[in-house]
Amino acid sequence: MMQRPLCFPSVSYRPDPLLPLLFALLVTFLLGGCAAFAPPRPYTTADEAIAGHGQPSRQWDNGDGTRTLEFSTQPNGYTCLMLRVDAGGIVLRQWDALAAENLARVSPGMGREQVDRLLGQHRSVQTFSNSGEEVWDWNIYSDGPGIATRFNVHFIGGKVVRTSQSYVYPEWEGSFGPYWGYPVYPYPMRGPYGPFPGRYWYYW
Repeated sequence: MMQRPLCFPSVSYRPDPLLPLLFALLVTFLLGGCAAFAPPRPYTTADEAIAGHGQPSRQWDNGDGTRTLEFSTQPNGYTCLMLRVDAGGIVLRQWDALAAENLARVSPGMGREQVDRLLGQHRSVQTFSNSGEEVWDWNIYSDGPGIATRFNVHFIGGKVVRTSQSYVYPEWEGSFGPYWGYPVYPYPMRGPYGPFPGRYWYYW
């Protein structure tokens, strides 16, 4: 017996006339986002920088007719705009003191004043009696882990002995605490000598 050939209905595709418009809007949105995150244009005068950032947190006379203006964002920000200007307020150089290439300039043997001028105002100071270290830290750009990154400069006797980097994590209990929005169940966190009072691990 001969089989009848299968027949399929013809289908014609007609593109949605709104698709080109939606695509154009998407491209415009993406390009606008890139522009929003682009670095600011270089300043040409000190007055322009002050209009954009307010009064400088500190400034120094460089002894050659120029001044350095510091716009620190510590303790919460992670940039420190530095401007070197001439006697007329014209910007000769502009840089971020907390950029990675500038952090790398900190070296053993540098004094407190040198580090202060190089990196700008620090966030906090801690002293450690056992090691004899005085540690200054700065918030810097963080791409993880944690929610913040700190650059630390360790001094002994007023001189740099080393640098380090540390990370700040959220102050919740366990990896998935209530701040993540998951249902949680408290279980006592146990140590070698029994449960720790008032502290829990969270599981979901």
